[in-house]
Amino acid sequence: MRNAADFDILIVGGGLVGAALALALRDSGLRLALVERGAPQPLPPGDDWDARIYAITPANVRALQRLGAWAHLDAARLAPVYTMQVWGDDGGQIAFSADRLGVPALAAIAESRRVLDGLWIRLRESDAVHCVTGLDCDALTWEAERACLRLTDGAELTARLVVGADGRDSWVRDQAGIDIHPHSYQQWGIVANFATEKPHGQTARQWFTPDGVLAYLPLPGNRISIVWSVEETKAQALMALPPDALCADVAAAGRHAVGALRLITPPAAFPLRRLNIGSLVRPRLALVGDAAHNVHPLAGQGVNLGFQDAWRLAETLHRRGVYRDCGDYHLLRRYDRARQEDILAMQIVTEGLQRLFNNRDPLLGWARNLGLSAANRLTGVKHLLARRALGTG
Repeated sequence: MRNAADFDILIVGGGLVGAALALALRDSGLRLALVERGAPQPLPPGDDWDARIYAITPANVRALQRLGAWAHLDAARLAPVYTMQVWGDDGGQIAFSADRLGVPALAAIAESRRVLDGLWIRLRESDAVHCVTGLDCDALTWEAERACLRLTDGAELTARLVVGADGRDSWVRDQAGIDIHPHSYQQWGIVANFATEKPHGQTARQWFTPDGVLAYLPLPGNRISIVWSVEETKAQALMALPPDALCADVAAAGRHAVGALRLITPPAAFPLRRLNIGSLVRPRLALVGDAAHNVHPLAGQGVNLGFQDAWRLAETLHRRGVYRDCGDYHLLRRYDRARQEDILAMQIVTEGLQRLFNNRDPLLGWARNLGLSAANRLTGVKHLLARRALGTG
Protein backbone atom coordinates (compact mmCIF):
# COMPACT_ATOMS: atom_id res chain seq x y z
CA MET A 1 0.00 0.00 0.00
CA ARG A 2 1.30 3.48 -0.83
CA ASN A 3 2.33 5.86 1.93
CA ALA A 4 -0.83 6.95 3.72
CA ALA A 5 0.65 10.39 4.36
CA ASP A 6 0.34 11.08 0.62
CA PHE A 7 -3.43 11.54 0.83
CA ASP A 8 -5.20 14.86 1.06
CA ILE A 9 -8.72 13.44 1.05
CA LEU A 10 -9.96 10.09 2.32
CA ILE A 11 -13.50 9.16 1.26
CA VAL A 12 -15.05 6.37 3.33
CA GLY A 13 -17.87 4.73 1.39
CA GLY A 14 -17.87 3.92 -2.30
CA GLY A 15 -21.61 3.90 -2.96
CA LEU A 16 -23.28 6.24 -5.44
CA VAL A 17 -22.42 9.48 -3.62
CA GLY A 18 -18.91 8.54 -2.47
CA ALA A 19 -17.91 7.22 -5.91
CA ALA A 20 -19.37 10.31 -7.61
CA LEU A 21 -17.45 12.60 -5.26
CA ALA A 22 -14.18 10.77 -5.94
CA LEU A 23 -14.67 11.17 -9.69
CA ALA A 24 -15.65 14.81 -9.34
CA LEU A 25 -12.34 15.45 -7.52
CA ARG A 26 -10.07 13.45 -9.81
CA ASP A 27 -8.77 16.58 -11.59
CA SER A 28 -8.42 18.67 -8.43
CA GLY A 29 -4.72 18.09 -7.92
CA LEU A 30 -5.51 16.58 -4.51
CA ARG A 31 -4.32 13.11 -3.57
CA LEU A 32 -7.39 10.93 -3.15
CA ALA A 33 -8.17 7.63 -1.46
CA LEU A 34 -11.52 5.84 -1.49
CA VAL A 35 -12.24 3.05 1.01
CA GLU A 36 -15.05 0.62 0.21
CA ARG A 37 -15.23 -2.85 1.71
CA GLY A 38 -17.41 -4.35 -1.00
CA ALA A 39 -16.48 -2.83 -4.35
CA PRO A 40 -19.17 -3.72 -6.91
CA GLN A 41 -18.39 -6.38 -9.46
CA PRO A 42 -19.03 -5.65 -13.16
CA LEU A 43 -22.63 -6.44 -14.08
CA PRO A 44 -23.75 -8.66 -16.94
CA PRO A 45 -25.84 -6.83 -19.55
CA GLY A 46 -29.21 -8.51 -18.96
CA ASP A 47 -29.57 -9.82 -15.41
CA ASP A 48 -32.53 -9.26 -13.07
CA TRP A 49 -33.93 -5.82 -12.32
CA ASP A 50 -32.67 -4.01 -9.25
CA ALA A 51 -35.36 -3.28 -6.65
CA ARG A 52 -33.61 0.02 -5.85
CA ILE A 53 -34.73 2.43 -8.55
CA TYR A 54 -34.00 6.15 -8.65
CA ALA A 55 -35.60 9.05 -10.51
CA ILE A 56 -32.48 11.06 -11.27
CA THR A 57 -32.97 14.74 -12.04
CA PRO A 58 -31.75 16.22 -15.35
CA ALA A 59 -29.14 18.29 -13.50
CA ASN A 60 -27.63 15.17 -11.94
CA VAL A 61 -27.81 13.24 -15.21
CA ARG A 62 -25.76 16.00 -16.86
CA ALA A 63 -23.21 15.84 -14.04
CA LEU A 64 -22.91 12.05 -14.37
CA GLN A 65 -22.50 12.49 -18.12
CA ARG A 66 -19.62 14.93 -17.56
CA LEU A 67 -17.94 12.37 -15.32
CA GLY A 68 -18.23 9.77 -18.09
CA ALA A 69 -20.25 7.39 -15.90
CA TRP A 70 -23.60 7.76 -17.66
CA ALA A 71 -22.13 6.55 -20.97
CA HIS A 72 -21.51 3.14 -19.37
CA LEU A 73 -25.19 2.62 -18.57
CA ASP A 74 -27.17 0.37 -20.90
CA ALA A 75 -29.71 2.64 -22.61
CA ALA A 76 -32.15 -0.29 -22.74
CA ARG A 77 -32.24 -0.24 -18.92
CA LEU A 78 -33.10 3.48 -18.65
CA ALA A 79 -36.52 5.11 -18.86
CA PRO A 80 -37.28 8.82 -19.26
CA VAL A 81 -40.17 10.40 -17.39
CA TYR A 82 -42.12 12.75 -19.66
CA THR A 83 -45.11 13.42 -17.42
CA MET A 84 -45.95 13.15 -13.73
CA GLN A 85 -49.40 12.89 -12.21
CA VAL A 86 -50.13 13.29 -8.49
CA TRP A 87 -53.48 12.58 -6.84
CA GLY A 88 -54.80 13.40 -3.39
CA ASP A 89 -57.13 11.12 -1.51
CA ASP A 90 -60.34 12.94 -2.44
CA GLY A 91 -60.12 14.26 -5.98
CA GLY A 92 -57.24 16.74 -5.73
CA GLN A 93 -54.60 16.40 -8.43
CA ILE A 94 -51.62 18.09 -10.07
CA ALA A 95 -49.73 17.18 -13.24
CA PHE A 96 -46.37 18.12 -14.77
CA SER A 97 -45.22 17.76 -18.36
CA ALA A 98 -41.72 17.96 -19.83
CA ASP A 99 -43.12 19.60 -22.96
CA ARG A 100 -44.79 22.40 -21.00
CA LEU A 101 -41.65 22.97 -18.95
CA GLY A 102 -39.43 23.07 -22.03
CA VAL A 103 -37.17 20.20 -20.97
CA PRO A 104 -36.46 16.87 -22.71
CA ALA A 105 -37.57 14.85 -19.66
CA LEU A 106 -38.58 15.37 -16.04
CA ALA A 107 -36.22 12.63 -14.83
CA ALA A 108 -34.37 9.51 -15.85
CA ILE A 109 -35.30 6.27 -14.12
CA ALA A 110 -32.23 4.14 -13.45
CA GLU A 111 -31.30 1.13 -11.35
CA SER A 112 -29.00 1.86 -8.42
CA ARG A 113 -26.50 -0.86 -9.20
CA ARG A 114 -26.31 0.16 -12.89
CA VAL A 115 -25.41 3.72 -11.98
CA LEU A 116 -22.94 2.44 -9.40
CA ASP A 117 -21.39 0.14 -12.00
CA GLY A 118 -20.89 3.09 -14.37
CA LEU A 119 -19.20 5.12 -11.63
CA TRP A 120 -16.85 2.29 -10.69
CA ILE A 121 -15.91 1.62 -14.30
CA ARG A 122 -14.70 5.22 -14.44
CA LEU A 123 -12.93 4.86 -11.08
CA ARG A 124 -11.06 1.80 -12.31
CA GLU A 125 -10.09 3.68 -15.47
CA SER A 126 -8.60 6.54 -13.44
CA ASP A 127 -5.23 6.53 -11.71
CA ALA A 128 -6.12 9.68 -9.74
CA VAL A 129 -8.09 7.78 -7.06
CA HIS A 130 -6.44 5.14 -4.90
CA CYS A 131 -9.19 2.60 -4.17
CA VAL A 132 -8.90 0.41 -1.08
CA THR A 133 -11.34 -2.50 -1.22
CA GLY A 134 -12.01 -5.73 0.63
CA LEU A 135 -11.14 -4.36 4.08
CA ASP A 136 -13.21 -3.05 6.97
CA CYS A 137 -12.47 0.13 8.87
CA ASP A 138 -11.24 -0.46 12.43
CA ALA A 139 -10.62 2.97 14.01
CA LEU A 140 -10.66 6.63 13.02
CA THR A 141 -9.02 9.43 15.00
CA TRP A 142 -8.47 13.13 14.42
CA GLU A 143 -5.46 15.25 15.24
CA ALA A 144 -4.81 18.96 14.67
CA GLU A 145 -3.19 18.46 11.26
CA ARG A 146 -4.65 15.19 10.03
CA ALA A 147 -7.03 12.29 10.50
CA CYS A 148 -5.90 8.69 10.72
CA LEU A 149 -7.90 5.66 9.61
CA ARG A 150 -6.81 2.19 10.67
CA LEU A 151 -8.03 -0.76 8.63
CA THR A 152 -8.66 -4.28 9.89
CA ASP A 153 -5.39 -5.53 8.39
CA GLY A 154 -3.50 -3.01 10.54
CA ALA A 155 -2.70 -0.60 7.71
CA GLU A 156 -3.19 3.11 8.38
CA LEU A 157 -4.27 5.88 6.04
CA THR A 158 -3.89 9.52 6.97
CA ALA A 159 -5.45 12.51 5.27
CA ARG A 160 -6.12 16.19 5.80
CA LEU A 161 -9.84 15.61 5.22
CA VAL A 162 -12.09 12.60 5.82
CA VAL A 163 -15.42 12.46 3.98
CA GLY A 164 -18.11 10.22 5.44
CA ALA A 165 -20.10 8.80 2.52
CA ASP A 166 -21.02 5.58 4.28
CA GLY A 167 -24.79 5.77 4.46
CA ARG A 168 -27.56 6.38 6.96
CA ASP A 169 -25.91 4.33 9.73
CA SER A 170 -22.58 6.07 9.12
CA TRP A 171 -19.59 4.57 10.96
CA VAL A 172 -17.57 7.72 10.25
CA ARG A 173 -20.25 9.88 11.88
CA ASP A 174 -20.22 7.63 14.94
CA GLN A 175 -16.43 7.75 15.18
CA ALA A 176 -16.62 11.55 15.15
CA GLY A 177 -18.94 11.42 18.15
CA ILE A 178 -21.75 13.23 16.36
CA ASP A 179 -25.01 12.72 18.19
CA ILE A 180 -28.02 12.12 16.02
CA HIS A 181 -31.68 12.35 16.86
CA PRO A 182 -33.52 10.70 13.97
CA HIS A 183 -37.26 11.18 13.71
CA SER A 184 -39.20 8.07 12.81
CA TYR A 185 -42.11 8.55 10.42
CA GLN A 186 -43.72 5.41 11.89
CA GLN A 187 -43.80 4.12 8.33
CA TRP A 188 -41.95 1.61 6.20
CA GLY A 189 -41.16 1.89 2.52
CA ILE A 190 -41.92 -1.10 0.32
CA VAL A 191 -40.14 -1.38 -3.03
CA ALA A 192 -40.73 -3.87 -5.83
CA ASN A 193 -40.86 -4.09 -9.62
CA PHE A 194 -43.79 -5.29 -11.73
CA ALA A 195 -44.69 -6.10 -15.30
CA THR A 196 -47.81 -4.17 -16.35
CA GLU A 197 -50.82 -5.09 -18.46
CA LYS A 198 -51.00 -1.62 -20.05
CA PRO A 199 -48.29 0.81 -21.19
CA HIS A 200 -47.29 3.40 -18.58
CA GLY A 201 -46.76 6.12 -21.19
CA GLN A 202 -43.44 7.22 -19.59
CA THR A 203 -45.54 8.69 -16.78
CA ALA A 204 -44.65 8.71 -13.10
CA ARG A 205 -47.73 8.45 -10.89
CA GLN A 206 -48.18 9.16 -7.20
CA TRP A 207 -51.14 8.78 -4.86
CA PHE A 208 -51.37 10.44 -1.44
CA THR A 209 -53.76 8.72 0.94
CA PRO A 210 -54.43 9.03 4.69
CA ASP A 211 -52.51 5.80 5.35
CA GLY A 212 -49.53 6.25 3.01
CA VAL A 213 -48.03 7.29 -0.30
CA LEU A 214 -47.77 5.09 -3.38
CA ALA A 215 -45.54 5.93 -6.35
CA TYR A 216 -45.32 4.19 -9.73
CA LEU A 217 -42.09 4.87 -11.63
CA PRO A 218 -41.85 3.81 -15.30
CA LEU A 219 -39.23 1.26 -16.26
CA PRO A 220 -38.35 0.31 -19.85
CA GLY A 221 -41.11 -1.59 -21.64
CA ASN A 222 -44.29 -2.52 -19.80
CA ARG A 223 -42.70 -2.44 -16.36
CA ILE A 224 -42.89 -0.22 -13.30
CA SER A 225 -41.11 0.15 -9.99
CA ILE A 226 -43.08 1.11 -6.90
CA VAL A 227 -42.34 2.77 -3.59
CA TRP A 228 -45.21 2.39 -1.12
CA SER A 229 -44.87 4.18 2.22
CA VAL A 230 -47.25 2.76 4.81
CA GLU A 231 -47.53 2.18 8.55
CA GLU A 232 -45.40 -0.64 9.88
CA THR A 233 -48.31 -3.01 10.56
CA LYS A 234 -49.59 -2.61 7.01
CA ALA A 235 -46.07 -3.03 5.63
CA GLN A 236 -45.74 -6.32 7.49
CA ALA A 237 -49.10 -7.46 6.16
CA LEU A 238 -48.17 -6.54 2.59
CA MET A 239 -44.80 -8.27 2.82
CA ALA A 240 -46.52 -11.44 4.05
CA LEU A 241 -48.86 -11.61 1.04
CA PRO A 242 -48.32 -14.17 -1.73
CA PRO A 243 -47.22 -12.56 -5.03
CA ASP A 244 -50.65 -12.61 -6.69
CA ALA A 245 -52.32 -10.95 -3.71
CA LEU A 246 -49.61 -8.31 -3.46
CA CYS A 247 -50.01 -7.55 -7.17
CA ALA A 248 -53.75 -7.16 -6.71
CA ASP A 249 -53.32 -4.79 -3.74
CA VAL A 250 -50.74 -2.63 -5.53
CA ALA A 251 -52.90 -2.47 -8.67
CA ALA A 252 -55.99 -1.49 -6.68
CA ALA A 253 -54.10 1.16 -4.67
CA GLY A 254 -52.89 2.58 -8.00
CA ARG A 255 -56.46 2.69 -9.33
CA HIS A 256 -55.56 0.13 -12.00
CA ALA A 257 -53.79 2.91 -13.93
CA VAL A 258 -51.64 0.37 -15.80
CA GLY A 259 -53.95 -2.62 -15.51
CA ALA A 260 -53.05 -5.92 -13.88
CA LEU A 261 -49.58 -6.39 -12.42
CA ARG A 262 -47.12 -9.28 -12.28
CA LEU A 263 -44.28 -9.27 -9.74
CA ILE A 264 -40.81 -9.44 -11.33
CA THR A 265 -38.60 -8.76 -8.27
CA PRO A 266 -39.20 -9.78 -4.65
CA PRO A 267 -40.49 -6.92 -2.50
CA ALA A 268 -38.23 -5.34 0.11
CA ALA A 269 -39.11 -3.09 3.05
CA PHE A 270 -37.18 -0.58 5.16
CA PRO A 271 -38.07 1.83 7.99
CA LEU A 272 -38.43 5.53 7.13
CA ARG A 273 -36.93 8.33 9.15
CA ARG A 274 -35.82 11.94 8.95
CA LEU A 275 -32.28 12.85 9.96
CA ASN A 276 -30.82 16.35 10.19
CA ILE A 277 -27.57 16.64 12.12
CA GLY A 278 -27.39 20.44 12.06
CA SER A 279 -23.92 20.76 10.52
CA LEU A 280 -22.40 18.66 7.76
CA VAL A 281 -18.82 19.51 8.72
CA ARG A 282 -16.31 19.54 11.52
CA PRO A 283 -12.59 20.28 11.34
CA ARG A 284 -11.14 17.69 8.91
CA LEU A 285 -14.55 16.06 8.42
CA ALA A 286 -17.37 16.45 5.91
CA LEU A 287 -20.49 14.30 5.57
CA VAL A 288 -22.36 13.66 2.32
CA GLY A 289 -25.43 11.73 1.23
CA ASP A 290 -27.38 9.64 3.71
CA ALA A 291 -24.61 10.04 6.28
CA ALA A 292 -25.58 13.73 6.39
CA HIS A 293 -29.36 13.67 5.99
CA ASN A 294 -32.38 11.42 5.45
CA VAL A 295 -35.68 12.51 3.91
CA HIS A 296 -39.01 10.82 3.29
CA PRO A 297 -38.97 9.01 -0.09
CA LEU A 298 -42.30 10.52 -1.19
CA ALA A 299 -40.45 13.17 -3.24
CA GLY A 300 -37.87 10.74 -4.57
CA GLN A 301 -35.07 13.19 -3.81
CA GLY A 302 -32.76 11.29 -1.44
CA VAL A 303 -30.11 10.26 -3.96
CA ASN A 304 -30.46 13.56 -5.80
CA LEU A 305 -29.68 15.47 -2.60
CA GLY A 306 -26.67 13.21 -2.11
CA PHE A 307 -25.35 13.86 -5.61
CA GLN A 308 -25.78 17.60 -5.03
CA ASP A 309 -23.71 17.23 -1.85
CA ALA A 310 -20.95 15.62 -3.89
CA TRP A 311 -20.95 18.30 -6.59
CA ARG A 312 -20.96 21.17 -4.10
CA LEU A 313 -18.22 19.70 -1.91
CA ALA A 314 -16.11 19.02 -5.00
CA GLU A 315 -16.68 22.59 -6.20
CA THR A 316 -15.70 23.96 -2.77
CA LEU A 317 -12.47 21.97 -2.80
CA HIS A 318 -11.67 22.84 -6.42
CA ARG A 319 -12.12 26.53 -5.59
CA ARG A 320 -10.36 26.50 -2.25
CA GLY A 321 -8.25 29.55 -3.18
CA VAL A 322 -6.06 30.63 -0.29
CA TYR A 323 -7.02 27.56 1.73
CA ARG A 324 -4.18 25.19 0.93
CA ASP A 325 -5.39 22.83 3.64
CA CYS A 326 -8.47 21.05 2.28
CA GLY A 327 -9.52 20.07 5.81
CA ASP A 328 -9.68 23.63 7.09
CA TYR A 329 -12.93 24.15 8.97
CA HIS A 330 -13.55 27.62 7.52
CA LEU A 331 -13.26 26.21 4.01
CA LEU A 332 -15.59 23.31 4.81
CA ARG A 333 -18.15 25.73 6.24
CA ARG A 334 -18.64 27.07 2.69
CA TYR A 335 -19.90 23.64 1.69
CA ASP A 336 -22.09 23.38 4.78
CA ARG A 337 -23.75 26.76 4.22
CA ALA A 338 -24.30 26.03 0.53
CA ARG A 339 -26.14 22.78 1.23
CA GLN A 340 -28.22 23.56 4.31
CA GLU A 341 -30.91 25.54 2.47
CA ASP A 342 -31.66 22.82 -0.09
CA ILE A 343 -31.63 20.07 2.52
CA LEU A 344 -33.88 21.97 4.91
CA ALA A 345 -36.28 22.94 2.12
CA MET A 346 -36.64 19.33 1.00
CA GLN A 347 -37.14 18.11 4.56
CA ILE A 348 -39.81 20.75 5.21
CA VAL A 349 -41.67 19.86 2.02
CA THR A 350 -41.57 16.10 2.56
CA GLU A 351 -42.36 16.41 6.28
CA GLY A 352 -45.26 18.75 5.58
CA LEU A 353 -46.78 16.56 2.89
CA GLN A 354 -46.35 13.44 4.97
CA ARG A 355 -48.11 15.01 7.96
CA LEU A 356 -50.79 16.63 5.83
CA PHE A 357 -51.84 13.41 4.13
CA ASN A 358 -51.18 11.03 7.02
CA ASN A 359 -54.06 12.64 8.87
CA ARG A 360 -57.72 11.71 8.96
CA ASP A 361 -59.10 15.12 9.90
CA PRO A 362 -61.86 15.77 7.31
CA LEU A 363 -61.14 19.52 7.23
CA LEU A 364 -57.50 18.87 6.41
CA GLY A 365 -58.63 16.38 3.78
CA TRP A 366 -60.67 19.06 2.07
CA ALA A 367 -57.83 21.60 2.30
CA ARG A 368 -55.05 19.34 1.00
CA ASN A 369 -57.03 18.23 -2.04
CA LEU A 370 -58.13 21.79 -2.76
CA GLY A 371 -54.49 22.87 -2.49
CA LEU A 372 -53.32 20.28 -5.01
CA SER A 373 -55.96 21.29 -7.53
CA ALA A 374 -55.29 25.00 -6.99
CA ALA A 375 -51.55 24.53 -7.56
CA ASN A 376 -52.37 22.61 -10.73
CA ARG A 377 -54.16 25.69 -12.11
CA LEU A 378 -51.39 28.15 -11.15
CA THR A 379 -48.75 27.83 -13.86
CA GLY A 380 -46.14 29.87 -12.00
CA VAL A 381 -46.44 27.76 -8.87
CA LYS A 382 -46.25 24.55 -10.87
CA HIS A 383 -43.12 25.70 -12.67
CA LEU A 384 -41.49 26.69 -9.38
CA LEU A 385 -42.21 23.26 -7.89
CA ALA A 386 -41.00 21.54 -11.02
CA ARG A 387 -37.74 23.52 -11.19
CA ARG A 388 -36.98 22.58 -7.59
CA ALA A 389 -37.65 18.91 -8.34
CA LEU A 390 -35.60 19.02 -11.55
CA GLY A 391 -32.63 20.57 -9.78
CA THR A 392 -32.76 23.69 -11.93
CA GLY A 393 -34.05 26.25 -9.44
